[in-house]
Order: sequence, then C-alpha cells, then structure tokens
Amino acid sequence: MVMRFLLNSGLLYLRMIPTEAGQLILSARNIHKYYGALHVLQGVDLNIHAGEIVSMVGPSGSGKSTLLHILGTLDEPAEGEIYLKNKELHTLKGKYLASFRNKHIGFVFQFHHLLPEFTALENVCIPGWIAAKSKTAVEARARELLETLGVGHRMENKPSAMSGGEQQRVAVCRALINSPDIIFADEPTGNLDSANAKDLHQLFFELREKFNQTFLVVTHNEALAGMSDRVVRMQDGKIQV
Repeated sequence: MVMRFLLNSGLLYLRMIPTEAGQLILSARNIHKYYGALHVLQGVDLNIHAGEIVSMVGPSGSGKSTLLHILGTLDEPAEGEIYLKNKELHTLKGKYLASFRNKHIGFVFQFHHLLPEFTALENVCIPGWIAAKSKTAVEARARELLETLGVGHRMENKPSAMSGGEQQRVAVCRALINSPDIIFADEPTGNLDSANAKDLHQLFFELREKFNQTFLVVTHNEALAGMSDRVVRMQDGKIQV
C-alpha cells in the first residue's frame, strides 16, 4: 500500500492506495472488437487489482465504453480472453453468464436506469432477489446501503420523487447489493451537476475504504480521473503506454 494526501473541502486527509502487489481481480488479454469493417478494439490488455479505482479516459470513439461493456460481459469480444478472479468469462454463455454477472459484477451508468414503478428500497433489492438470496437478508443489506450512502430517507420513495443525485446514489446501492468483485461505471457523473458529481466522486473512495470495493470508471471528468489511483488512456482502440 502507498499513501496519498488529498485536499478536500479545505481539509487534508490521507488515503491508502493499493499497489500492484494487490490481488489481481480482472485480467483482459488481447481484446479485439469489430463493427463491420471498423476495428474498434485492437488487442487491448488490462489488469486491475483489488481495491483499485481506475479511470479510463480518451476521446469519443476511442473504444472506452465498448471495452467497459466487454469487460462487464454486456458485449462479446471478437477475440481475446477475460478473467475475473481466475474465472474465464469469455467461456460463459446464456444463463450461466447472466447468473455470474449478477452475483459478481456491479454497474453504474450515466443514467440511473431505476425502475420507475418501484421504490428505492425495491430497486436496490432486485439484483439480490434475482440471485435467490434470502428476502430478509437482501432487504437488510439494502437498508444498510441506503443509509450508508445518505439516501435512507428515500427508501419508500419512487425515482420520480428523488433528485438526480439521489437517484444515482440509489443506483450505486443497487450495484453494491450483491457485494460484487468489481463495479463498472460508464460516465457516472455525466448527467449530474458539478456539486453532485463531486459528491459521487468522493463516494467511490469512501466505498473503497469501507468495502475495499474495486472500480473501473469510464469518464470525461478530469477531476475524477485525477483523483483515481490509475488512469488508463485510450486512443484509436488501443491503450496508450
């Protein structure tokens, strides 16, 4: 572990950062993707370790979101291998892949994608219910997360009664409900004002400290990228080294 001192709201605080010696969580090897004749990803390799917050940056069209979706098993590579804690994700198909994704991977997107007919508590519980966990245990975990993330007072509210920042925090709770190995976040602050974006940035680091949560974040937000443990820069379908 190494130490970093950060200035936040006028206060200097210390944050512990995992080094390359940490447990390898995710490994991608020689990832290629084509859309017709367009070679979107050109032999990408990437390793992410436990507790890291890694930001992926680059111009539009560089392949950031495509890579994120492939690593999160929402899309398939044309070539390459993906391992999550030594599980060969590229070999999983159908219901086996869906079940593994639900239990081991969390997602936060630019738009929260909360189901409008359900309360905040119900939205957070859904992945746990899909995983066939105890209803009582899932609800207790969801309540704890909502309180921890500062939206406990919104448990019984539907998304339409919440602010954008509150909805995104509920979406983060939903991503955490099954204690995933990694959370993939695709432009998570892109639909938030600057104050809520700053709050969400800080929240990721608080979750890392509390749960040793690992994040891979696609972002155009230079402030978030600058706070991250490591920045991966994409250009023309490749990681710049």
